[in-house]
Formats: sequence, C-alpha cells, structure tokens
Amino acid sequence: MCRVLKVSTSGYYNWLKAKISKLWLYNQKLSELITAIFKDSYESYGAPPIKKALEALVHHVSRPRVVRLMNAYGLFARRKRKFRTTTDINHKYPIAANILNQNFKVPGVNQVWASDITYIETKECWMYLAVIIDLFNRKVIGWSMSANLTTQDAIAPPWNMALKSNVITEELIFHSDRGSQYASYLFTDIIKNYNGLVIQSMSRKGNCWDNAIAF
Repeated sequence: MCRVLKVSTSGYYNWLKAKISKLWLYNQKLSELITAIFKDSYESYGAPPIKKALEALVHHVSRPRVVRLMNAYGLFARRKRKFRTTTDINHKYPIAANILNQNFKVPGVNQVWASDITYIETKECWMYLAVIIDLFNRKVIGWSMSANLTTQDAIAPPWNMALKSNVITEELIFHSDRGSQYASYLFTDIIKNYNGLVIQSMSRKGNCWDNAIAF
C-alpha cells in the first residue's frame, strides 16, 4: 500500500500512532455543517453562500477551504433544479419557542428528536420524505414517504414508527420547522397525550440552520 501511494513505511507508522489533530476534528465539524447547509439549500449553494452561512454560525473560514471540503464530500451546486417548498408557515396555528436553539450536542438518547421534510421527484409524481432523528446518535428512528404534505400522511407515520422502538419516560424535546404539519392541532394533540413529557420546539422564522441537523 505504501508503495502504491508513494509514502514511506516509517511515515505510515508514524501517522498510524499519531493522535487525531485539532485541525482534523475541526474540519470534520465544518464538513458536517457544510453538508447540512448544502442539503438545506436544496443543493443550490456554492462555496460563497455556504461561507456566508458559516460566518453566521461564527465559523470564519476561507472560501478555498470551503471549496476543498465541498469537493472532498462531492458537494457540487446544482444551478438548474425545480423547487418545491415543503414548509407552509402561512397558517394560524400556534408557534412553539425555539428551545433547541442550535444546541446539537445531546448527552443521551430520547432527549432531543429533530424532524424535517424533503422532496423527491419521481417519474410519476413528487414524493415527500419525512424523517425523525435522535440527536444523541444521529440515528433515524422514524421515516415515511407520502404523496402529500398533510400531518396525517407525512408526519404521523414517522412519529408512530419512532415510538415503536423508543419509549418516552423522561422529558423529550421535539424540534422541527414552523410548518403547518408540525404546528397543526392534529399533531399537537398527539404530543399532549404524553402528559407534558414531550416539549415542542420550532426553528426561528427564516432561519434554516436551526433545523439543518435533521437532514
């Protein structure tokens, strides 16, 4: 392997014994943020807008560095793509406060769940993918595909799937965007069945990064 990659054997073993550098760890963190921002932009953001988004999150990095990390993960902006919104904020349902507030480090399972919806274009129709992940281990605990964005078809199924493998016994924060699917009385009534253990949290208006962790 060393011969193929044109590195010395001693250099390889030195690398193998070395500890993970702070630079490598920071690049990993940046890569996760860049990927989340890129996907939340429906793969339309290039390096300049992603750099600006990172600065809003207090990560000041150079444009060439953003380009290198995007290339390493195969993230290339798609300039021509049909757009369909999945978030309807023009509703009269109550809006929950942003309790999560971009605090994505969670100490244990079933403490914070995050949910979001994206769309997939098929030959027959648009399909909508809704997921719920546990922020502790980033595990997808519930998901569903639907042909519409109603609460009953898009959000209730992944919630029910999540409950099949997880029992809510302590306080749980459920974070999402402000979409009508999550704010509807149908969904809030489901949450109320857990005697106050499930606390709903919603992203701030126009701030996609609050919920970018879900995809």
